[in-house]
Amino acid sequence: MSLFDIILLAIALGIDCLIVSFSQGLIFKHNRAKNSVILAFTMGLFQGLMPVIGYAFANVISGYVSAFAHWLVFAIFFILGVKFIIEAFQEKEDAVLCFDLKCLISMGLATSIDALVAGASLHFTGSGLFIPAVIIGAASFFMSIAGFWFGNFFKKFPSRSLEITGGIILILLAVKSVL
Repeated sequence: MSLFDIILLAIALGIDCLIVSFSQGLIFKHNRAKNSVILAFTMGLFQGLMPVIGYAFANVISGYVSAFAHWLVFAIFFILGVKFIIEAFQEKEDAVLCFDLKCLISMGLATSIDALVAGASLHFTGSGLFIPAVIIGAASFFMSIAGFWFGNFFKKFPSRSLEITGGIILILLAVKSVL
């Protein structure tokens, strides 16, 4: 994958972090600066670590799937893209004020499952791991900060549009992987 593709992937994966942080920003009243950094750090950490785990897992099975790896990358990105778009039209639960360690870990895991799968795709495309993981983690960190602070200033934000955009980016990356 090119650097541009990795940046697009990082943005698509960071959209979940942005939306979760936005919802938390809407409801937080105290210690906003501290809490925005803690939340963003958690999101960036999980988003940066999960591709490493996915990459390592893909390394274990790569000998079995190397002949059709580009189709596997296509399927993974395409399915993730469609999932993002479908979820954009599903009802969301109301945001709950939750900021203890257990809740932060839960939010970090929930938003980074897609990054785990993307890490496997990085392996199958022959991409390196360190730079993509750093870019994905950093993008998620900054998107979380932005989402949290947008949440403090806006009552409604078109999260559906963001999710659809993320889905389209992933589908385009899927198509590009087989061209």
